[in-house]
Amino acid sequence: MSKPVCVVWLNEAKLFAEALARAGVGEKVEMHGFKVDEQVPEALAARAELFAGWRPAPVMKQMPKLRYVQAMTAGVDAWLASPNLRHEVTLCCARGTHRVSMPENILGAIFHLTKPYAAIALDQRNSHWAKRQSIPLAGKTLGILGLGAIGQELARKADALEMRVIGTKRRPEPLPHVAKVYPQEAMDEVLGQSDFVLLLLPSTVETENSINASRLKAMKPSAWLLNFARGALIVDADLIAAVKAKTIAGAVLDVFREEPLPTTHPFWQTEGILVLPHLGGGHPDRTAAVAELFAENTRRLLAGEALKGVVDRAAGY
Repeated sequence: MSKPVCVVWLNEAKLFAEALARAGVGEKVEMHGFKVDEQVPEALAARAELFAGWRPAPVMKQMPKLRYVQAMTAGVDAWLASPNLRHEVTLCCARGTHRVSMPENILGAIFHLTKPYAAIALDQRNSHWAKRQSIPLAGKTLGILGLGAIGQELARKADALEMRVIGTKRRPEPLPHVAKVYPQEAMDEVLGQSDFVLLLLPSTVETENSINASRLKAMKPSAWLLNFARGALIVDADLIAAVKAKTIAGAVLDVFREEPLPTTHPFWQTEGILVLPHLGGGHPDRTAAVAELFAENTRRLLAGEALKGVVDRAAGY
């Protein structure tokens, strides 16, 4: 009986081979690794059943036996929009691989807004002593729109800082460290109560442009908006207008409709908007973490078990 053929289209394919070996399935699959600037031979593509890559590859059209695709990110917009991915192929996202790093980056942004260390660093550059105060986080309300794995981990950490956490979830249910979970249609309730509004929603037809002028007016004038999800969630012009008019205090943006953010985009020069270079959940070991997920899913596939991180194509995530 022939082994299932696995194609890893990544510069770090060695990490996937090592993970497969650790999972005890290295000898049960025929793995081939290719760098992203290399071509997968047509004869090999015709036999491939498993595929992992940063983005949809044109060669996937030449993989009639393809059963399972592992994306490297939690967001799979590009995969779902790709004509190279057939509907019957199981697509798995990398949900959970940045469970720790992304909440830390989000907390870093909140600390940046409330602790004056950046200003102090500039003072030191000028040998200038200026008395400054930080704003306590204890007692502040963090509203998380999208209480998935990342949101729940952030809630745990924020609770330890004595913050009050509320948020929305597609299927509302009580969650540890969250004072109240609202349905998505009650988003305005969360907006009106929060000192920090965090976007962790997927980009779908329903969520695109959901943060518009009306929603921004529902926020406190003293509240900050943080987007670590998808740029398409926000109407850019409405956010710029809201920040300039002091409808809200400002925004921290880590994701954009176009990346890198064009140098001519007004986000760069709008006072009160902080542009981050898509820090997201990236960390030095994230590719290795996805490799472990791929190996576990390969083991499950061979054993006939349910895969982890399967994308609901109808929901978009």
